[in-house]
Amino acid sequence: MLSHKSKYALKAALVLAKEYGQGPVLISDIAQREAIPRKFLELILLELRNRGVLQSKKGKGGGYFLGRPPSKVTLGEILRDTEGPLAPIGCVSQFAYVRCEDCRDERTCGIRMVMKDVRDATARILDSTTLADVLKRVETTVSGASQRPHKLPAEFA
Repeated sequence: MLSHKSKYALKAALVLAKEYGQGPVLISDIAQREAIPRKFLELILLELRNRGVLQSKKGKGGGYFLGRPPSKVTLGEILRDTEGPLAPIGCVSQFAYVRCEDCRDERTCGIRMVMKDVRDATARILDSTTLADVLKRVETTVSGASQRPHKLPAEFA
């Protein structure tokens, strides 16, 4: 399950992707737009800045902005930066492997086999989905919804 921290990181990154090229965005603006507690958001944005996803500018006209174009920032990168490994269990993690203490033979462990598939599918989706992809998907959904004729319920027709 996605933590609040990761969900807020994704929401904030999408705001910054939407505003990409328009200059820095204030933390207070992101917090208000996405209903994210400001102090918590400050910590999240600082962490993403320290990891290179975001950049910041101090002073008048300052705030946060993406360090790369939205088409170059994946959801997988943001989630790894905020959550750590995508693997559901340590013995299938590519970057934070931990041997299961109760496993007799990793090679034949059915749970490990399935959890590796889960990790691979999750990573494939998140590492191939950029912030730009998400914005386009939302835009397509919104524009498709606004172009469909609205049907009134029978009692109102």
